[in-house]
Amino acid sequence: MPELSVIVHGPNTQGHLTALLDGLAAHPLPSVEVIVAAVGDWAREAAEGHASELTVLPLPAGTRDAEARAAGAARASGRWLHFVRAGDGLPADAPHTVAERAAELAQLPDTVDVLLFDHVRSTWRTSGKPSPDGRLLARAGRTAVALDDAPHLLRLTPLLGNRAIRTAFWRAHEEDLGTEDEPFAAYATLLHAERVACLAHIAYEHRQLRPESLPRVTPEDRYALIDRYETLLARTAQGRPGPHAVLYEVMVQDCLRTFARSAMPDAVAREFFRRASLAAVRRRPERHRRPAGLEGVRRTLLEEGAYTRYRAFQAANRTRRTARTAVRTRRRRFGAKLRDHQYRRALGRPVDSELAVFSAYWNRGVSCNPAAIAAKLAELAPRVHPVWVVSAEHAALLPPGTDHVVPGTRRYWEVVATARYLVNNVNFADAVVKRPDAIHLQTHHGTPLKRMGLDQMRFPAAAKGMNFAALLARVDKWDYSVSANSHSTRMWERAYPSRFVSLDHGYPRNDVYYTATAADVLAVRERLGIAPGRRAVLYAPTHRDYEAGWTPRLDLATLADRLGENTVLLVRGHYFYGGSASPLAGLRRTGRLIDVSAWDPVEELALAADALVTDYSSIMFDYANLDRPIVVYADDWETYATTRGVYFDLMAEAPGPVARTQEELAEIFTSGAWRDEGAAKARAAFRRRFCEYDDGRAAERVVRRVFLGENEKSLPRPVPVDERTPAPTPEEASAR
Repeated sequence: MPELSVIVHGPNTQGHLTALLDGLAAHPLPSVEVIVAAVGDWAREAAEGHASELTVLPLPAGTRDAEARAAGAARASGRWLHFVRAGDGLPADAPHTVAERAAELAQLPDTVDVLLFDHVRSTWRTSGKPSPDGRLLARAGRTAVALDDAPHLLRLTPLLGNRAIRTAFWRAHEEDLGTEDEPFAAYATLLHAERVACLAHIAYEHRQLRPESLPRVTPEDRYALIDRYETLLARTAQGRPGPHAVLYEVMVQDCLRTFARSAMPDAVAREFFRRASLAAVRRRPERHRRPAGLEGVRRTLLEEGAYTRYRAFQAANRTRRTARTAVRTRRRRFGAKLRDHQYRRALGRPVDSELAVFSAYWNRGVSCNPAAIAAKLAELAPRVHPVWVVSAEHAALLPPGTDHVVPGTRRYWEVVATARYLVNNVNFADAVVKRPDAIHLQTHHGTPLKRMGLDQMRFPAAAKGMNFAALLARVDKWDYSVSANSHSTRMWERAYPSRFVSLDHGYPRNDVYYTATAADVLAVRERLGIAPGRRAVLYAPTHRDYEAGWTPRLDLATLADRLGENTVLLVRGHYFYGGSASPLAGLRRTGRLIDVSAWDPVEELALAADALVTDYSSIMFDYANLDRPIVVYADDWETYATTRGVYFDLMAEAPGPVARTQEELAEIFTSGAWRDEGAAKARAAFRRRFCEYDDGRAAERVVRRVFLGENEKSLPRPVPVDERTPAPTPEEASAR
C-alpha cells in the first residue's frame, strides 16, 4: 500500500498540467502513487503520455472539480490523499516529503487526520512568492494537535492542495468534504479532524490565473461566500469557542475585503453588504470585542448595515490616503534628491586612502571576516581609519569606541563615497557607486555546501524571487573575493562570474582557531558556565529556505538524558525556548543546556566545545580547523539537497559520523563512535579539502595584499594542514 496518493484533477488549463505531470513522472517513488482525473481531451492526452508511470482516469469535458476529486479518491489505494489541481504545481521533492512526514505520523499514539504544509503562490505575472502561512505553521511546530488547541490554523489559506488528508477520514466525511466549494472543504477538513499536524515546508504551488481568462463571477458566487461561512460557523457555535472566534474573524475580514476590492454593481454590492451584516451580527461570538481604530469603525458600520455610511467612509479614507501619499511622496522625493545631491558631491571629492568602511551580515555589527581584518588592519596599518556601517537597532551593541555610521544618514553617504576600501561579507547597498580608485573586498561568510548566486536559478525555494541581474551588478563591484579553500574559489567564480581576483588566503575569522591559547579556551568555558570536566556539545543547525520558521528537529530533553549528566548542550538557536513550563527549563537550571543563540562571536563557542553537531551549516567547515569531532545530523538531507541545491554529496564526504535519526545520533555518542578512528579518518580527509588555506595567518595575508599592496609572492604561504597545530581542546587546556 503506498503511503500517499497524489490525485491530480481537472482540465489542462492553459497547458499547466503537462509540466506538472512531467515533473511527477520524472521522480517516481514507491511510497507514492499518482492518479490523474483528466477532464477533457487535452488533459487526457497530456496524462496518457505518462500512462506507464501514472494511473489515468479520463473524464468528459465539463466534469466539475468535486466530481473529478471524488473519482480520483475512489481509485486511490494510499493511506493519505493529496488533491492537486491540474493548473497548480508541485516542487520536485513535495511528494517524497509529504509521504515521509505522513509515515512518521502513523507512529503516533493518536490518529492524525490532516497534515498541513506550506505553499508558494504564482500568478500570470509572478512566480514562487511566499505564502502568508509559513509563520502559522512554524508556530504550531511538529507536534500533532487538536484544532481547539490551535484554532489559529483556520487562518491558513483554504486550499485542499496545502494539506494531505487521511484516506479513511476523507471517505468517512466525503459527503461534507466532497463539495464543489474548495475553501469550504478545506475548512471542513480541520473542523472534522480529531487531530492535525503541520509541516513548515513548501510542498505545493498555488497558481492564480489571470481573472480576465476565467468565467465572470456571478452575484450568486458573491453571496455564496457568506453562506459558506454561515454554515461553518453554525457548526462551531456550540462548544468550540476557539475555532468559532477565529473563523468569525476570518469571515468578517474576508467579507470586508471582498466588498472593498471587488467591482460589483451597486445593487449586488448592497445585497452583499446586507447579507454580510446579518451574518456578522448573527454569528458574533459572546463577549466579542471589536478592534480599535479604523478597523473597529468598519466593523461597526458593517454590523449596523450602514451601506451608505460605509461607502462614504471608504471615500473619505481614499481621499485621506491619497493626500497622505502625496505628502509622503513629496517628502521622500525631496529627501532622496537631497541625499543624492550630497552623495554626488561627496563622490566628487578625492578618495581618502586612509579610510576603510566595514560591514557584516547586513549591517548587524562587528563580526565575521570583516572584524578579523579590521583587527589586523589596526595592527599592521594603523594609519587606515575604520568606520563600521551598523543599523540603528544594532548600534547599541557595538564595542565601546567603535566609529560607525547608520545607513541612510548624511555621514554614511559621505564615507561610502570617499573611502578607499569597502569591506563586507555580503554586499553593500545597490546605490553605492563603485569608484575606479576604490577597492571593494568581498569576504563571504562561509564555505558553500548549498548553491549560491546564479546557481540558485534552478531552485526557486532558495532564490525566492531574487533579481539575478541586480546580483551581478553588485558582484561586478568586487575587486577581491576571499576564499578558504580551492573548492570555494571554484564555486565563487562559477556562482558569481565576474573579473574579481580570488584571494586564496583563508578566512580571517578562522585565525583564532590556531592562535587561541589554553587560557583562552578555559576563559570562554568559564564565561559560558561550563563546569570543569564536563563535555560540551555545540548544536548549531542551519536555516532551511523551504521552512518559514524553525521547527525543532531534535528532542533536546530526551537527547540530554541519553548523553548523560556530564554533557552540556550549547544550543545555537532561539527557536524553542518557551516559558518555565518548557521541558528544557529544568535542563537550563541544572546547566545541562545553555542557550547560546545571541552569543558573539560564534568562534568562541567553537573553542569551548568538545564536539559539534550540525546538519548543513557552514560552521562545520570552520570548526574542522580545530580538528575536533563533528557529527552530522541529516534527517532531511534528500529534501534539503533537492530543494536548496548542493555542490557535493555531504553524505559521502562528511567530516564525521552521520545520523539520520535522533536514535542514531544518541548512539553515536553513547558508543564512542563520535571520536573513534573512523571519525578521525573522515575528519582528516575533510580538513585537507576544506581547511586548505586556514592556518592562523589569513587576516595578515589579506591586509598585506589589499591594504599594503604587497605582491602575492611576498606573502607567507599557507601551512599544510598536517603541519598545523590548532588551539588546544578543552581537555588539553585543563591538563596544562
